[in-house]
Amino acid sequence: MTAPVPYRVRARRVETADTVTLELSNDDRPLPAFRPGQFAMLTAYGIGEVPISLSGGGDSGRLVHTLRSVGAVTAALHACEPGRVVGVRGPFGSEWDVGAARGRDVVVVAGGIGLAPLRPVVEALMARRADFGRVSVLVGARTPADLLYPEDLRRWARRAQVAVIVDRPAEGWTGDVGLVTTLIPRADLDPAAAVAFVCGPEVMMRFVAEALIRRGLTGHEIRVSLERDMRCGAGWCGHCQLGPVLVCRDGPVFRYDSVEPLLRVREL
Repeated sequence: MTAPVPYRVRARRVETADTVTLELSNDDRPLPAFRPGQFAMLTAYGIGEVPISLSGGGDSGRLVHTLRSVGAVTAALHACEPGRVVGVRGPFGSEWDVGAARGRDVVVVAGGIGLAPLRPVVEALMARRADFGRVSVLVGARTPADLLYPEDLRRWARRAQVAVIVDRPAEGWTGDVGLVTTLIPRADLDPAAAVAFVCGPEVMMRFVAEALIRRGLTGHEIRVSLERDMRCGAGWCGHCQLGPVLVCRDGPVFRYDSVEPLLRVREL
């Protein structure tokens, strides 16, 4: 196991009550470039490390990670202010392979913090907008206050179809209320020439994939990021096992047709 490389927190942005985005940099000895979909093992020195997917940057010694405070390590990382140093190992895992969607329609479907690993996908689509067909970004959140990247959503909406839905509205909310699957019939796409990128809770991804298949996509053209209970990042501890698959080693990004039978087994 390689030692963590020190990265300094350059910026910290509060996203929601329990979620922040950290911009990290190392100008002297950066890690190899990260690709959209891959993750890093982030270390809070003296406490531990956790796997966190890339949500921006990826090269030139700059990494961006959005994380939610849910335990001791993520709480320590969540509290990091600019100037603090954290450890980084990586890159680990499989990528979204945005390039494979070139010339095709693209639909991105995110649930909750699942938008964080998909943010680099949308940014890549926007950076080379002419290389892709119609682009739809469908986002679900628990409440309006839990919605990530509102400024990015407004910016993306200038060049793509963006739709947002929440489980529970708040005062003043005039948008859609319900499940993100209800947005899929409205997605502007040709199912015969479309690719989908999906991330969120596993049950949400399964229902989204089924809705996309009803629209006419095939499981081969749907990519999901599982990220279930990853801990070691190297396939040693077994916490992320899904049948014969170790998500941190074999994923976290998979074609839906390759994992769909496993997601239907309750015991897994």
